[in-house]
Amino acid sequence: MLALGLCLGYVIWAQGQGIKADQFVPVTMLITAVVYGAASLVTFRLLNERAQPSPAAWRQSGLKASLAQLQQTFRQARRYQDFMWLLACAVFYQGGVAVAVALAAIYAEQVIGFQQQETMVLIFVLNLAAAGGAFAFGYFQDRIGHKLALGITLVGWIATCVIAAVTTTKGGFWYAAAIAGLCMGSSQSAGRAMAGMFAPKRQLAEFYGLWTFAIRLASIIGPLSYGAITWMTGGNQRTAILSTAVLFVVGLVLLIPVNVQRGREAALRANAQA
Repeated sequence: MLALGLCLGYVIWAQGQGIKADQFVPVTMLITAVVYGAASLVTFRLLNERAQPSPAAWRQSGLKASLAQLQQTFRQARRYQDFMWLLACAVFYQGGVAVAVALAAIYAEQVIGFQQQETMVLIFVLNLAAAGGAFAFGYFQDRIGHKLALGITLVGWIATCVIAAVTTTKGGFWYAAAIAGLCMGSSQSAGRAMAGMFAPKRQLAEFYGLWTFAIRLASIIGPLSYGAITWMTGGNQRTAILSTAVLFVVGLVLLIPVNVQRGREAALRANAQA
């Protein structure tokens, strides 16, 4: 939100000065880079490295060692069926989330008719809602249960896609964006919380690494599917955004077999055996 706010302020100033988009847009990339750099300094300053280097990993190339470790973790994770169901669920629904993150601005401008400044305000408010949703839903999901909380957010995402596909007004799209913002932070926090519950404590970092790999895979699949459908339908982005709802539907279906108590007990048994 800080980067968005700074970029929005700069864009408004630049447009007031008559500066063209091909000149001020690259500057927003530099602003974003500075924010990323400043944030990373906090990590380097405050977080201490606790992991011990692996002699076997040093004898391999970084990529080869990482892939080997990922493959080993996947084989071990297959013993935890609820974690695997959740992982499959995440690949689909996070693919839909990736579409919202990467293509919401394009859809708003090309289909709904948002101006550039309006789009930046939209994304800013969406991220503000996402932060609030993640914070509030953290307490809410502790009360009603992680699985039900995640299921509710997936229903919200389905509603978002349907509203975005059928609305023809900026006001209607704002409704879709508001729902998306609330669901964005909460769906991701609920999924991560469940992944942590299902992972053995001694392998928590490994399982989260596998989780992150699945999310990154989803971030490729989602926008690619959106682009492919847009291309196949002759540029019809309404059909593409409506088809994105299918990703959330599949994610919701894959969430049904997840048994939170069983998954948690499996992780606790592994901790006890360790």
